[in-house]
Amino acid sequence: MEEITVDLLRQLIVLDSVNPALVPGGAGEAAIADLCAGWLAARGFDIHWLERRPGRPSVVAIARGAGGGRSLMLNGHLDTVTLAGYDGDPLSPRIADGSIHGRGAFDMKGGLAAMMVAGARMAASGQLRGDLILACVADEEHNSLGTEEVLEGFTADAAIVCEPTHLEITVAHKGFAWFDVVVEGRAAHGSRPDLGVDAIAKAGHFLVAVERWAERLAEGPAHERLGPGSVHASLIRGGEEASSYPASCRITVERRTVPGEDPRAELDAILSDVAETVPGFACRVEPGLRRAPFEADPDWPIVGAVLGQAWRVLGRAPVLRAEPYWTDCALLDAAGIPCLMIGVDGGGAHAATEWATLESLDQLTDILTATIEEWCVDGDAEA
Repeated sequence: MEEITVDLLRQLIVLDSVNPALVPGGAGEAAIADLCAGWLAARGFDIHWLERRPGRPSVVAIARGAGGGRSLMLNGHLDTVTLAGYDGDPLSPRIADGSIHGRGAFDMKGGLAAMMVAGARMAASGQLRGDLILACVADEEHNSLGTEEVLEGFTADAAIVCEPTHLEITVAHKGFAWFDVVVEGRAAHGSRPDLGVDAIAKAGHFLVAVERWAERLAEGPAHERLGPGSVHASLIRGGEEASSYPASCRITVERRTVPGEDPRAELDAILSDVAETVPGFACRVEPGLRRAPFEADPDWPIVGAVLGQAWRVLGRAPVLRAEPYWTDCALLDAAGIPCLMIGVDGGGAHAATEWATLESLDQLTDILTATIEEWCVDGDAEA
């Protein structure tokens, strides 16, 4: 067991870093960002503090290479989900049965500790030719504002996101798009059906269409790794009181996407069909947050580097996987940075208990250290 990595992970778990965008009044990332900045500065990294949104900082720590090598960014998020409902004290790290327990141990303070220790090892070696960039980012659990801010000022030849993957290598994940469909009616007293138009009843036709949309997606063509896309109605709001016809009904739809899909075009076609078949149906669409899916090219050099080092450390061929959820890989890819994801083994992300195995923490640290050496020391900038 690598004591320095476990000790650092303990320090990270102790700090409350609940995302305040998820939990009003949450502590945010200031304290944990300060710890990361101080720890890395003491080990020779140049520290860049990014805090466009007060109380929501990200830290970019850079170990400068001597020149002629490729640059590499390791990305890890500082924030966690709620502490409420955790079984025991979520901020008191506990080691039992070969694992370390506590909020964030798995998602993703374990990966954060591993990347910091791996980076410090290689910075101390004095061998770096390319720059090593550690991005400790805010807000991944909500809107990924931290990685967006980092990418405005920093780039690299490749990147590794250290989200938990059970030491498997994630090379694809789904995207998503949120839409509010506001179905319009006409308010009137409940005794005057001649004057009112029931927006909720009209919205029912759209909800049936959403269900059929979901069925078509499930039965249609599937991505090789990600499977089919999906859609569901996640929120519905309408009406004022029992004695009135509702003037509007707002339905929030989430569409989970795979590469090559256009969810807005699909939605527009469905709404057009409903409008043609339902008398008096009228609506407007308010687009919400949209994030693209991600898919790595298997020929990217960074994919080959991590595969090779993972095989060496694990003693077996690593599993390639895809995720149904979204990650910051998509932002890095969109910024022109080839990337993939690898992280610790364990479980309990967003759950009542959470843990990371100590063995995987050591193995991830070794994989990252060896990958940094291959990429930033042995590799040439033009490769």
